[in-house]
Amino acid sequence: MTSLPEDGDSTGPAPENDADEAEKETDEAERIVCARCGTTAPGPQVTWTCSVENGTRHYICDTCARTNLRAIEGRLDSAWW
Repeated sequence: MTSLPEDGDSTGPAPENDADEAEKETDEAERIVCARCGTTAPGPQVTWTCSVENGTRHYICDTCARTNLRAIEGRLDSAWW
């Protein structure tokens, strides 16, 4: 007796899971990068700072934010830090 391709007896490669691919794409899309040092994170972090300059959103990691805290609080452009 011959089995149909959709049966579990088929010897071909396992089909790729679309959910896994969508999850990978989502993870990559949600990764953020520090505008100062290039550190990456899987998404917005509680300890990171978000700044909007000239209509563009910039994320700053906690290390860079601590280093430049006075400039951030003084609302200086990041070019001045």
